[in-house]
Amino acid sequence: MGILIGCEHVEHEWPGKRVLNDVTIGVNEGDRIGIVGKNGDGKSTLLQLIGHVFEPEDGNVTWRGGITVGMLGQSDNLDDDMPVSHEVVGDVPEYEWASNAETRRIIAELIGDVDWNAKVGTLSGGQRRRVDLTRLLIGSYDVLLLDEPTNHLDMGAITWLASHLRHRWQSGVGALLVITHDRWFLDEVCESMWEVHDGVVEPFEGGYSAYIQQRAERARQAAATEERRQNILRKELAWLSRGAQARSSKPKFRIEAARALIADEPPLRNPLELKRLAVSRLGKQVFELKQACVDYEGRRVIDHVDWLIGPGDRYGILGENGAGKTTLLRLLDGKIAPTSGRAKMGKSVKLGILSQHIDMLADKLDWRVRGLLGTYKRTYVIGGKEYTPTKLLESLGFDKRELDTPIADLSGGQARRLALMCVLLDEPNVLILDEPGNDLDTDMLAVMEDLLDTWPGTLLLVTHDRYLMERVTDDQFALINGKLRHCPGGVDEYLSLIGERHGSGDVSGHGPAPKAPISTSEGSNSSESAPAKSTSGLSSSEEWKLKKQLSSIERKMQTQRARIEDLEHTMGEVDPTDYLALEKAQSNVDDARDALDALEMEWLELSEVLEG
Repeated sequence: MGILIGCEHVEHEWPGKRVLNDVTIGVNEGDRIGIVGKNGDGKSTLLQLIGHVFEPEDGNVTWRGGITVGMLGQSDNLDDDMPVSHEVVGDVPEYEWASNAETRRIIAELIGDVDWNAKVGTLSGGQRRRVDLTRLLIGSYDVLLLDEPTNHLDMGAITWLASHLRHRWQSGVGALLVITHDRWFLDEVCESMWEVHDGVVEPFEGGYSAYIQQRAERARQAAATEERRQNILRKELAWLSRGAQARSSKPKFRIEAARALIADEPPLRNPLELKRLAVSRLGKQVFELKQACVDYEGRRVIDHVDWLIGPGDRYGILGENGAGKTTLLRLLDGKIAPTSGRAKMGKSVKLGILSQHIDMLADKLDWRVRGLLGTYKRTYVIGGKEYTPTKLLESLGFDKRELDTPIADLSGGQARRLALMCVLLDEPNVLILDEPGNDLDTDMLAVMEDLLDTWPGTLLLVTHDRYLMERVTDDQFALINGKLRHCPGGVDEYLSLIGERHGSGDVSGHGPAPKAPISTSEGSNSSESAPAKSTSGLSSSEEWKLKKQLSSIERKMQTQRARIEDLEHTMGEVDPTDYLALEKAQSNVDDARDALDALEMEWLELSEVLEG
């Protein structure tokens, strides 16, 4: 595998903050890299430097000669006065791009609901984003740089995009770098991770789950080292407390050692575990919809829905963009009335609502964070202890210095965390959350999940984040064609309900891919990195079922390997003179290994069928 892009001693600084410091790292052929880190730590800066959007203050970013690099930034360069068709396919004749099945598939999946001849300037922000992503994906590039590609995509489209990127190149060909806070997407697409923090880029092998495991292991090792260091510290301080008997070189050394340990001692941390916020008592009924219908602009969005929500219910609401999820929430909280049928709210319900656009902060932009928190109770009792709103906000990643920041100057992630905390400080007994994970990095998502996971009230959640949905809700309901469907099987069942076009892994196409409408490197041969064709010969549903079987077998193999380790450990504890016991233990190990061999053979056979 050859190197495609190299970063050598790269440094970059924004006003008041150095985001990259002496970074040396490379992108090789076949790399599928996810980039994670806290908001503001330099993820987008790194991606822009790699894409030659701007040059580093020091160091070099070099591309291998002749490669093409396509980039999806957080903002687009689309021309407002041009039609969608021109911005997607450029001047390529219709007969040329329309003859390619994969191109048609990408267009249908991402912008099938967008007027092909509409001016770009008339589109919504989400539609523009999808147009820009479509433009990129139909092109042939050696390297793709994607900054938050899942924004404005529903769960079905995210699933399709993950499948497309997995199959876009053959193994060992092309390269992908993606910034996203969607942890499921990172696991599906990426084979390695870069964590950007404190001016450095730290590589990890494997997807998001492997990255978290490695971080946990490194933290464990660091904790063990710190524990040993603390033991030394205690011994030194104990010696000092007894007093030095002489001023020899040895006591001087011990005093200096103790001082060095103390000087290097980090400040005590007392992380706050939000177990719960006090909630008022709920009655037996929270929400009830009876044959509820909602019509909007001549279209029936909610169609004769019956739904009973009780105290303590934790429901996730699934649906494609435009399916009516937000309308359903507004119907429940009383913001809109049903066209027909009945919508009823319990008398004891105290609502806490976090909207997509954080409406609750709109009239407080000139306030400072500390001033806003001052409008709430001075203390809250949690777990038998008193906490101030300021202390609670710090648990969501706010620094003390940020408390005097005007709300208008907060980042999107900071504003969302502040809004969520304000909602909880009102002590509601019912939470309605519409895309609460927007603008949050992976670490803050985990903090928010911990907070919501232990919150005892009724919870209704709309999100396209599978990890968040599956962790904090107990049941999922899908809104499809105005009807509400219970999905006991969760997201997988929902994807099967909306059809194969999103849930399959089939991204095969026929004929040559059109050239990229916009090339980032002159004189390159873009045909070399055309999307890989599927050779399995399977239908979409068959391929999807095989992948499910493979995933199940992989879990069984993992369980069997753990069983073999346990059996081998047990055999090691057998008395070596007890030949009958040794023989039985060995037989158990052999049987377990035979079972593992059978699973591995089944896995190989299914893999061969899938790969064709």
